[in-house]
Amino acid sequence: MKIKSIAVYVVGLLFVTTSFAQTFTVGSFNLRYDNPRDSGNLWIDRLPRVASLIAFHDFDILGTQEGLQHQLDGLQTLLPGYTYYGIGRDDGALKGEHSAIFVKKDAFTIVNKGDFWLSETPSKPGFGWDARINRICSWVLLKHNTTSKQFYCFNVHYDHQGMIARKESSKLILEKIKTIAGTTPVVLTGDFNGDHNSAWYQLIANSGVLLDTYSRVANPYKPNGTFQGFGPNLNPDQVIDHIFTTPQFSVSKWGVLTDSYNGKFPSDHFPVLTQITLH
Repeated sequence: MKIKSIAVYVVGLLFVTTSFAQTFTVGSFNLRYDNPRDSGNLWIDRLPRVASLIAFHDFDILGTQEGLQHQLDGLQTLLPGYTYYGIGRDDGALKGEHSAIFVKKDAFTIVNKGDFWLSETPSKPGFGWDARINRICSWVLLKHNTTSKQFYCFNVHYDHQGMIARKESSKLILEKIKTIAGTTPVVLTGDFNGDHNSAWYQLIANSGVLLDTYSRVANPYKPNGTFQGFGPNLNPDQVIDHIFTTPQFSVSKWGVLTDSYNGKFPSDHFPVLTQITLH
């Protein structure tokens, strides 16, 4: 009788654990915008490889950067199990690069969504501080269809030249996350154009609000840095694409995916993958 009771207890405990904790595969991937000058690495050739990479690694959530509207639509056509949200940074509609977030349709419902620009006037298109071009952060509130748990995903692309802009962008994002998400769990993905030593990375990593998934695993897989410009990466330790979460998530895996095809790369950035569990 005691053995039977213990077995029932263990089964019940496993049920409770799996019901309330859910593991997700999350990624960040700068797609490289469709630049007609990228001879040998044109988007028309890279599109099916990018789609295959996403499908094979089975991302539940993927923050993308630089995608133009037709690039995102092309990906969704090849990945019918996903939907995405994001708006163009130049007009708040379709024009310009997006910071779009792809999610599995059968796993999540998008409950809410929004955007803000990285500037002193974040509610409208424009660039701020010493930035050279418009930069946008898009976000979604997701409900997991199995557990009904909700959490936010923010996705961003920092300016590539403005030093002040990058630091102020980190301050703005932390402020917006507190305002929009409150105490709800948050995932932040993006191309931050800065490695672990950059001041703007440090502002987020040491904020007490978000933690870098890279630093929370014992053995991060880092065969390369995340930017290679379609060629050999001369800074193999330089990771400029990051995934942060609030403390409600634990992290079991982190890695840079150096997938290639015929000696070429699907983008000028390598995607980053992490496995996180919401408790």
